[in-house]
Amino acid sequence: MKKTIIFSAIALCFSIGTTHAKSSSFNVGNHSSVKILNVNSFCVSIAKGDIETVKKLISRGEDVNKKSDGMTPVMYAAKYNRTEILELLIEKGANLKAKSDKKMTAADYAKLHGATDAHAIIEQALLKK
Repeated sequence: MKKTIIFSAIALCFSIGTTHAKSSSFNVGNHSSVKILNVNSFCVSIAKGDIETVKKLISRGEDVNKKSDGMTPVMYAAKYNRTEILELLIEKGANLKAKSDKKMTAADYAKLHGATDAHAIIEQALLKK
């Protein structure tokens, strides 16, 4: 009986002691950043390399020069080195000299992202015009 009372008293003291304990934490700052991208399905298909969907969307009248989140479809093709899609877009009349909202061309995006094949295709197409 004594052991039970002593054990209960120790447990009670321990629980009271931990109830008043404070956790230490630090705050780095109240900075939160959320960027919501509004990329249309045409440009998403280009980024993924889904050429069949790209062809279907073009045949249904998708504009090959319409910006999505500040970039044209050829910029997405150049950025992700989607050479087959890039050639298709050029064939369909994509403007290679258009500038993004960041004042960059498709060639700039290809160069920035190391897409050497796409950059070569763009340079060759620009020479022909």
